[in-house]
Amino acid sequence: MTDIVLSNLLSPAVLFFALGLVAALFKSDLRFPSGLSEALSIYLLLAIGLKGGLALSHYTLDQLSAVLLATLSLGIIIPIATYLICAAFKVDRHNAIGLAATYGSVSIVTYGAALNYLHHEHVYYEPYMNAMVVLLESPAILVSLFMLRWMEHKQNNTATYQTPMGTTASSMRPFWPDPAVIKESLLGKSVLLMMGGLAIGWLGGERFYPVIEPLFIHLYDSVLILFMLNMGLLAGERLPELRAFGYKLPLFGIIFPLLYGPVGVVLGKWAGLSTGGMMLMGVLAASASYIAAPAALRSSVPEANPSVYLGLALGITFPLNLIIGLPFYYYLAVMLS
Repeated sequence: MTDIVLSNLLSPAVLFFALGLVAALFKSDLRFPSGLSEALSIYLLLAIGLKGGLALSHYTLDQLSAVLLATLSLGIIIPIATYLICAAFKVDRHNAIGLAATYGSVSIVTYGAALNYLHHEHVYYEPYMNAMVVLLESPAILVSLFMLRWMEHKQNNTATYQTPMGTTASSMRPFWPDPAVIKESLLGKSVLLMMGGLAIGWLGGERFYPVIEPLFIHLYDSVLILFMLNMGLLAGERLPELRAFGYKLPLFGIIFPLLYGPVGVVLGKWAGLSTGGMMLMGVLAASASYIAAPAALRSSVPEANPSVYLGLALGITFPLNLIIGLPFYYYLAVMLS
């Protein structure tokens, strides 16, 4: 288990994030051109969608119906719960949305560590769970962006007026349905790239693989390194802002995975998964994205501080899951089997 923890903590993506963080903290003149930063985000979002679609194309809807419902439920429940918890602790709107998208999405590296754990324990899991790990990237981001647009709409459409008693009151135009908000949430570039890539990969299946493989499969890890270096620079530049949050952020990084992991295991039980599949569903629920969600937030919610959502995802939740989370979720899955 120690080897798995060290291998993931010392992975190239994490080390390059640390390099960017150090460069920013020591006031290096290293900077990414804005065009390159945008291009890296576009590439990663599209690649994640395509890989998920390719994975889904190997299975029928009958095979996946229950686990799809369970996965999509996590993608809706977790971002809403995360935002409400953050709001209760007075976290500002944009950073709360950033955490909602990050924790509602999933860490592919943590999922890979869970696969290694199951392999080490000789435990079976359903092969289509590999498709769920990519599918869960999109719903949470969509739900989070929709919540943000809804709150912005509500704020912009609240009118204040004087009552006959001389006091002020407010009225709000009805929100639902608002085609503009729905369009912005569904057709924003982050969601459009991931969902469009998912649909293209699913429709094309193996026929598209030879075309997709050279750019979106072989080069993925190398492009990810550049993206993580840039995110380290951005996080380091805004690190001083963390002081305003006090004890809350470390607390979130511990509570969220240990709260959501059991929910995922229970949903895996409901979906009829094996012990290994239940454990993996728990990992999907408990992990926090530091690839897809930050790429989407970088484009769609630039007001959110990368030091907040990346700092928690990489600095606390990631090692917590590797050291404590994996055996804990496995234990729960065994207990429910």
